[in-house]
Amino acid sequence: MQKKGLGTFAVFMTAISTILGAILFLRFGFAVAHVGLLWTMAIIVLGHLVTIPTALAVAEIATNQKVEGGGAYYMISRSFGLSIGGAIGIALFLSQAISVAFYIIAFTVSTRDLLSWLEASHGVLIHPWQVNYGFMTLLTLLMLTKGAQVGVKALYGVVAVLVVALLSFFAGTGEPQTQLDILRTIPETFTLEENGIVRTIQRYSFIEVFTFIFPAFTGIAAGLGLSGDLKDPAKAIPRGTLWATMVGIVVYILVALKFWVSASPEQLASDQLFMESIAIWPPLIPLGLAAAAVSSALGSVIIAPRTLQALALDRIFPKAIGLSLKRGRKSDNEPVVASIVTCIIGFFFVSLGDINAVAEIISMFFMVTYGAICLVSLFEHFAASPSYRPTFRSHWLLSLVGAVTCFYLMFLMNFTYALGSLIIMGGIYAGLSRRGERGMVALFRGMLFQLSRYLQLTLQRRDRAELDRKDWRPMVLGVSQDTFRRPGAFDMVRWLAHRQGFGTYVHLIEGRLDSRTFRSSIRAKQGLADMGRAVKSRVSMSTIVSPSYTSAIAQCVQLPGISGQGNNAILLEYIDEQPQSAQELVSNYDLLRGSQLDLCLLRSSFRGFG
Repeated sequence: MQKKGLGTFAVFMTAISTILGAILFLRFGFAVAHVGLLWTMAIIVLGHLVTIPTALAVAEIATNQKVEGGGAYYMISRSFGLSIGGAIGIALFLSQAISVAFYIIAFTVSTRDLLSWLEASHGVLIHPWQVNYGFMTLLTLLMLTKGAQVGVKALYGVVAVLVVALLSFFAGTGEPQTQLDILRTIPETFTLEENGIVRTIQRYSFIEVFTFIFPAFTGIAAGLGLSGDLKDPAKAIPRGTLWATMVGIVVYILVALKFWVSASPEQLASDQLFMESIAIWPPLIPLGLAAAAVSSALGSVIIAPRTLQALALDRIFPKAIGLSLKRGRKSDNEPVVASIVTCIIGFFFVSLGDINAVAEIISMFFMVTYGAICLVSLFEHFAASPSYRPTFRSHWLLSLVGAVTCFYLMFLMNFTYALGSLIIMGGIYAGLSRRGERGMVALFRGMLFQLSRYLQLTLQRRDRAELDRKDWRPMVLGVSQDTFRRPGAFDMVRWLAHRQGFGTYVHLIEGRLDSRTFRSSIRAKQGLADMGRAVKSRVSMSTIVSPSYTSAIAQCVQLPGISGQGNNAILLEYIDEQPQSAQELVSNYDLLRGSQLDLCLLRSSFRGFG
């Protein structure tokens, strides 16, 4: 068995290598050019309004239970159930698989100087699409032959290259700007001539730029993939993820400021890798981009098949598909079939060749995944399930902010994609729920319980605070032992309560409480429930076993009303055919008056009324 010896630093390094990734090199200068420094800072803040609540929610989940391998999907599904986990897990897998294509396209950008040199010096013309397909093919072969052993040991080297590249960028001077306006952007449209070729650049809107940049913020989830190799996941995941997020925020702000003071918006818009022109040693920038892209692509192509395999092991897919996807290689359980599926998805999106188009699709899948995680975390806070006891606690307000921000931004970015994503996730959840996995039902039941509890306590504190108030409502208590022979008392209670009040109906079983009478009470309660459903009653119904009519009344009038307020009226019945029923009411009159309840006497009959 492999020893689990990794700690917080491993989670931090894994997350930071993705956070300081391709988007940082390719799109932060682009953002300053198109929306200005102020709105670039707003993008950084807005992105973290999504990712920080998600990181805290996942950290909370990680401390709620023993964490095994499987990353984010394992933690979500084991905390919230397979129906919720399956719906989120499929979206998570797609975002991870499509990310492979995104990082490959980013890697191809880093090779542009090399491709130009080959063409100029040796007459070898290599097109970017050839690099895309070549790198994707190489990744596929590596995954099918070597599996997860590829690239894991190179993580520290990748982070070192990233740090050196960024230091080279910060040490450079670029072209110091005299017009330092935080709102300065490129014009709506401007033309640029390069090597005799004229091209027109259109200025993108704020939400479009946010969509292209958002994948940069998703690196917070990268460290979760180590969950099966961590010595203490409950400590390592929250600490490593949050530290990486904090460092990432600082670096993002500093990079945006450096672009702003070192280049004009037109320069930044003309070259997506203008960071080269600012750095003190330009070759370090494409090297850093290549290291980040390769590292992130390897991470995605390793994690995505494992997420898919975990989904198959939990029988999320139909049996025939699941059997193939969960199958691992005999020697090391490497998910070969799941890796092939991941690489096929990667090839499809690599063929798009447009990094912005792929970024938009990734952003949508990550948004719907993170929004669902924040929403379910919010529900767990309110449901207060006894089985949900994380040692690390986030605040429900943060989960609310994360969920609302996610879903709002989804529809701003692309209404059609957002609606389609939610419908697909809802369909997956509905399909899984039909198999008996009803995780959301349990959450809503818990939330309703907590809401009911809060309202009842609030009403109870205010009960009888204002006896002469004009908004008096009937809180009617009905007691009868002949419910199933004549339903008159039950009908009168529900009519008196109607919509304006609250009715409580108690069926009396005379006798001592023992196993026989208790079973009778259970059967009677089921009969009462059937009666209520038949007439769509909103009356609360229960049973009581008591040795006499008098003791039953004494017990019932002392019970608090289920509405949270005390009962203010009691309804009892008698019938002419049974003179003793009227005599019982007379003998209990003093008891009823002492309870200070309004007394309603119903002259009933076996013939019924209506």
